Amino acid sequence: MLKKHFIGIIAIATVFNTQVIAQPSVFHPRLLHEYWPAHWICCPGVPASAYGVFHFRKTFQLDAMPAQLVIHVTADNRYHLFVNGHDVGRGPARGDTYNWNVETYDIAPYLQKGKNVLAAMVWNMGEYAPMAQISARTGFLVQADDPAWDVLNTNRNWKVLHDTAYQPCARETAARLHTYFVTGPGDAVHAANFPWGWEQTDYDDGSWLQAEDVPAAAVPAGVGSDNVWTLVPSPIPQMEYSPQRLQAIRLSSSPSGAFPVRDTFIQPHHPLTIPAHQQVRMILDQGQETVAYPVLVVNGGAGSNIRITYAEAAVDSNGRKGNRNEIKGKHILGLYDEFYPDGGNQRRFSPLWIRAYRYIQLDITTADDPLTVDDFYGIYTGYPFHRLASFASNDSSLQSIWNVGWHTARLCAGETYFDCPYYEQLQYEGDTRIQALISLYNTGDDRLMRKAIHDFYDSRTPNGLTQGRFPSHRLQIIPPYSLFWISMLHDYWMLRPDTDFVKSYLSGIQPILSWYEAHVDPAYNMLGPMDWWSFVDWAGTFPGGSPAGATDGHSAILTCQLIYTLHQAADLFEAFGYTDQAAHYSQLAFRLAQGVFTHCFDMQRMEMANTPEKQQFSQHASILAVLADVIPAQWQRQVMQNVLTDTSLDQVTFYFRFYLTQAMVKVGLGDAYVNQLNPWFDMLKIGLTTFAEKPEPTRSDCHAWSASPAYDFLATICGIRPAAPGFARVAITPHLGHLNHVVASMPHPRGMIRVEFFQDKKGKLTGEVSLPEHVDGYIEWRGSRIALQGGSQAIMLP
Repeated sequence: MLKKHFIGIIAIATVFNTQVIAQPSVFHPRLLHEYWPAHWICCPGVPASAYGVFHFRKTFQLDAMPAQLVIHVTADNRYHLFVNGHDVGRGPARGDTYNWNVETYDIAPYLQKGKNVLAAMVWNMGEYAPMAQISARTGFLVQADDPAWDVLNTNRNWKVLHDTAYQPCARETAARLHTYFVTGPGDAVHAANFPWGWEQTDYDDGSWLQAEDVPAAAVPAGVGSDNVWTLVPSPIPQMEYSPQRLQAIRLSSSPSGAFPVRDTFIQPHHPLTIPAHQQVRMILDQGQETVAYPVLVVNGGAGSNIRITYAEAAVDSNGRKGNRNEIKGKHILGLYDEFYPDGGNQRRFSPLWIRAYRYIQLDITTADDPLTVDDFYGIYTGYPFHRLASFASNDSSLQSIWNVGWHTARLCAGETYFDCPYYEQLQYEGDTRIQALISLYNTGDDRLMRKAIHDFYDSRTPNGLTQGRFPSHRLQIIPPYSLFWISMLHDYWMLRPDTDFVKSYLSGIQPILSWYEAHVDPAYNMLGPMDWWSFVDWAGTFPGGSPAGATDGHSAILTCQLIYTLHQAADLFEAFGYTDQAAHYSQLAFRLAQGVFTHCFDMQRMEMANTPEKQQFSQHASILAVLADVIPAQWQRQVMQNVLTDTSLDQVTFYFRFYLTQAMVKVGLGDAYVNQLNPWFDMLKIGLTTFAEKPEPTRSDCHAWSASPAYDFLATICGIRPAAPGFARVAITPHLGHLNHVVASMPHPRGMIRVEFFQDKKGKLTGEVSLPEHVDGYIEWRGSRIALQGGSQAIMLP
């Protein structure tokens, strides 16, 4: 662990190994079933739910160093914790007031004999909060695990300062971008009003106020009768933090034309001094999109102002992005922060919350004093996934898709899964299902998936549906996404040997399916008019993403997705002994399949229409009809061949290509997958460093629902899938297409799966497969199947 002293607005360790100090979030037995001794505290004289930034401090003496000192910490909205000036952690992980997450830290490594200070910056974005931020009111809580250290608990013995240096800015970002933007405001910080050194032991807090108790008890789940926050251990680890250097200065300009910016400015230890009365603009390029806390360090420059603008891409005068590598004739438009130096040395600015960007524009205006920019860099942050999977083939061009897919997935994973890091940072079931599969296949880390399943379970509304995105402080219901929550639970059941976890969420399935069942039109045995937002895909002919028949009834697409989910629900209920429910859902699926096939399948076209009128046809309808076995098995392959070749069909976008691939594999067309990757190659050709939300013109340049190749290279090309619940058995059905050599590996609950395949010109498959010990399965190739056992074995299939 690198321990570095900081003075600054937000201090961020250059190297931050959370595993040293972050503990599994488990409460001491005394904290499980009773009110906690600690009090929620706040700053007196400040409205409970207003925008505000606050500093809290608790000083204490130590005569001897403890081997361990565990504390539990949380806040509303958020906190940044320091011990003796050392950066310890951030939180809480986003949730809701019924599941308010608490992080656990062992702070012993940061303590010293004599005076010590426990300090935290706490903020509430108030009315400007990100959509994903649920809040009750401003509050801060520290609870010692061991009663011997209850002296550290938050109460009126803590001190607090209301930091007036901060104001929200860039509140007009959504209007300026002409799009949906809900990740919160920028930070405008006036250094002259900031309490520099507030987190250090030698800071004088004599003028600070005594903290005030919040009129709310600190209570864990299952305790209390008047709860504001119900406290639960955070189910995920601290985020990763690692330094990043900007890669290039793409533009530097000054109205006077007399101020050059050296290329070395973005390198460490190359300060840049801007004389008095200058205006300088720089466009800096990270080289690829990132999610980070930018860090700006300046000296002097009293009266200067610095604006830092973040963008995924430069845009032209019509708002078009074009090639993402090009900035000529374009400008930077997006969220920004502002910093106003006070003339002091080593003034450090970093925003309260993460920023997504490839490009940063620095606009600096100096007053009577020169300003020295001592350093400017980023601290990458995200969920601490460690990629265990690997993939390589004789077609080296696939490697870029493999790497960019994972990079996209990483930028869309933090304290929850994000749909996109720049515009929303919201966790949607439709996106999350794909993201969770990518996570499991690439890392084996299921903690964020488990949290997502739980988040959506707790989002349920009185009508039985989950919310379409959660956490969110505004209600949004997307009924098809409630079905994908069931699919996600089924995925987890198949891939993880954790039946207790799955069983605990089965109660959430029936209310969703009952809501759907109530919307079935018995005259057609199809879904009738649907409430809320029936989003399917951003297909060009789907208004608002909803297909024909969504509002007026009899949508084949929506009915087929319901049938697909009914089969998965029946599997789950049957496996857990709920045979009556399983039988009911199987029978309902059969009845609906008859209805939609009778009314919507076109025998001449061998395609599924979107509605019984057969005026519109889409890839989506036939894909879901195949996946749900609505179409007889003997016709499914022909239907999917038509889906791949009939350009008159409404086409799927990047998101729904995940389901296109699953349908191709189901009917034996998986070998065509490698030839279906042109949309991803096309994104790379226009300079995208992450995969976009939809085809051009796209809003978001980074959308993890488009990162499905990071799953399919393993699940489809290599063909590695579970053959039994819990991944107890492994099925390997390679779909190499034109590839003649593939080598890959992926994590399994019991170890690693490794494959190497060679395909000769006659289509013969040879190679080697290694399964974890005590795990068996089979490999199938063009109708031939051989058994596999734990350990390594050579394979040869004609």
